[in-house]
Amino acid sequence: MDSPLATTSAGAPAPQPGARRAAEVELDLAEVARLSERIRANVERVIEGKTAVVESAVVVLLAEGHLLLQDVPGVGKTMLSKALARSIDCTVKRIQFTPDLLPSDVTGVSVYDQVSRTFEFRPGGVFANIVVGDEINRASPKTQSALLECMEERQVTVDDTTYVLERPFMVVATQNPVEMEGTYALPEAQRDRFMARVSLGYPTAESELAMVRSHTGGDPLAELTPVTDAATLRAMCAAVSRVYVSEPVQRYAVALAAGTRTDPEIALGASPRATLHLVRAAQALAALRGRDFVLPDDVSGLADRVLAHRLVPTAGSGADVSALLARLVSRVPVPDGHAG
Repeated sequence: MDSPLATTSAGAPAPQPGARRAAEVELDLAEVARLSERIRANVERVIEGKTAVVESAVVVLLAEGHLLLQDVPGVGKTMLSKALARSIDCTVKRIQFTPDLLPSDVTGVSVYDQVSRTFEFRPGGVFANIVVGDEINRASPKTQSALLECMEERQVTVDDTTYVLERPFMVVATQNPVEMEGTYALPEAQRDRFMARVSLGYPTAESELAMVRSHTGGDPLAELTPVTDAATLRAMCAAVSRVYVSEPVQRYAVALAAGTRTDPEIALGASPRATLHLVRAAQALAALRGRDFVLPDDVSGLADRVLAHRLVPTAGSGADVSALLARLVSRVPVPDGHAG
């Protein structure tokens, strides 16, 4: 893997050998949509009958966010994260979160070299373009917190030295919401850094039958080959960031987030970061669908995936967060048109 870029707390990034990137390319949105479809189709060679879930994963990838896959065991959470990672020719690392995992296993550690009599930094699991975090809620809160800086700022600070994480950088984490013994619930600050949370759910009978046929004859994951590379993915993300968002659509996203903060059945509403994630995800969804502008439907259609995992219902209310969000979306006035 390329060496990380190091900075001091007061200095500018200092490229180290091997850190130089290939010349960046520019893509139009038609090419972004075409390449995104290739990524989606590649992942669906392994994940049967979950087009909407795979689309959500690609949306988060293009919006430069992080994805939380939450569902019961055995429905394909880890398989989806691995398939997404294998669809891109970039650096990938997998971290198995366990109770004895240390923060330094995640971020890296400085080790004293007795020969050179200097400290040498050994990068941890987050030094990759795509980091697959399996069963993230099985690690202690102290270890979970090691992800906070890298997920938000795309950098890691160890011993007063900051190491920049090369883009693209995406954390795809899985967790089981049912079996709680030996787990630590993700704190609000951690959940808020995930752009979206999705659940795969059980497959249909036909999809499950197709899975049995394809998986019993071999490992389809091993047959996946990349359909794009890191430099192209950076160009795709840059193109997505230029998708037009009118002021009325921006106000609509703000109104949805603000509505969660005033609802008496919600104790903790969506943060300003959530609003930004909602707009960025809407830009990516519009690009996937071949548009250079965001519609209100893009925003409302993503509300549950982007906002629900951040909300905390009022104690004793027994409220279903997704139902509350659906009710809120139905109440907030939808702006006319997209041009603003």
